[in-house]
Amino acid sequence: METNISTVLMLIGAFFMLVAALGVVRLPDVFMRLHSSTKSATLGVGCIMLGAAIHFGDLGLGAQSLAIVVFLLATAPVAAHLLGRAAYLSGVPLWEKTLSDELQGRYDETRHDLASPTESLPS
Repeated sequence: METNISTVLMLIGAFFMLVAALGVVRLPDVFMRLHSSTKSATLGVGCIMLGAAIHFGDLGLGAQSLAIVVFLLATAPVAAHLLGRAAYLSGVPLWEKTLSDELQGRYDETRHDLASPTESLPS
């Protein structure tokens, strides 16, 4: 029974990792690629680690698997945010079918911060 559960979890994890890889290759701009790589890859690694912990049944390996999942859940969103912010600041173009750019005209490039709604940006 444990072997079947761990196999199913590892296959689910591999599927989400495949979806993440396809998203990185197929999506049109860096911001969508970041979304694909962080969401799907984190879920995929989480399922694979859970499957490995169940398969081996060792407390030490289970603790390591849990630590890996917690580390990924804590660092992946922060890393994606920083990469997206760096891409936006360096002028990476948005996909031509993007509906809106909510930071356009609101981002102060001298302070690298959002301008407050009442504050006007220098020309």
